[in-house]
Amino acid sequence: MPGRTSPGFVIAGLTLAGVCALAWALSAGDLPIGLADVFGALFRGAEGMAADVVRELRLPRAVAVFVCGGLLALAGALMQVLLRNPLADPYVLGVSGGAAVGALAAMLVGASSWVVDGAAFGGALAAMLVVFGLAHGDGSWTQTRLLLTGVIVAAGCGAAVTLMLSLATDTRLQSMLFWLMGDASGASRPWPALAVLVAGLVAVLPVARDLNVLARGETTASALGVRVRRLRYLLYVLASLLTAAAVTLVGSVGFVGLIVPHLVRFAIGNDQRLLLPAALLAGGTLLTLADTAARTVIAPVQLPVGVLTALIGVPVFLFLLSRSSR
Repeated sequence: MPGRTSPGFVIAGLTLAGVCALAWALSAGDLPIGLADVFGALFRGAEGMAADVVRELRLPRAVAVFVCGGLLALAGALMQVLLRNPLADPYVLGVSGGAAVGALAAMLVGASSWVVDGAAFGGALAAMLVVFGLAHGDGSWTQTRLLLTGVIVAAGCGAAVTLMLSLATDTRLQSMLFWLMGDASGASRPWPALAVLVAGLVAVLPVARDLNVLARGETTASALGVRVRRLRYLLYVLASLLTAAAVTLVGSVGFVGLIVPHLVRFAIGNDQRLLLPAALLAGGTLLTLADTAARTVIAPVQLPVGVLTALIGVPVFLFLLSRSSR
């Protein structure tokens, strides 16, 4: 496409943007910390209050939101290929609804944060299995059937969430609402989710060429030797696991998985070999910037990061929609 940015330049630019976003996340806050002190805390073993704040508080949160953004963007790109629907996002198949049911049920009974995380991931996996089982049915599995099943399961999960919110006490209601809106303040264990992100990217890159063919249609893909059925199963399981890890880590964060793949596709085209890693970097960068702004823009009050991504995502999506309709 004439005027399209070089893919290598875009990847390098996104990598640099991600590093800058992480640096801002580590330095900004109620206690401003210079970049030299951040570098010293991370790489030189510096001591003191500033170093402890960087290593113990800001680094886990910054890594968590970057990983969550990457997980959602990568899952969104895979969903859009799987369903051949540009409006598909990581939450469309009810995985986040299952995670919400599990997490809120644990919060309702006053469980610890470890139990809440485990319940969220278990709920997400349960929703994934339910959707897969119902959509697979007698063996025929179409995009429409999968999408409709996911929407129905998500609606059922939404009803369960509403019921639990109505039963919650005032002391627990706020934390439950924050989790539903995306809250990174308690994300202190990002490393398992980081492992899921790396494993997901490693698993999907070898089949990226087949994804390019699948995006042209199942008939074309089958004629060119792509094992469509197996590839669709792989995409569904990977996208669901990526979404489950993201929702478990930070809660429900909207629009990242929908908007970011479109922005990257607009910049470098639809070659999945480049789009997938670029979407990962862009999603992580966007969510890191949004989270840092959410906790600093009206400090000391911290906004749920999901609120900020929605405020950013709505006008961006409308802009992309207006461009595509011309």
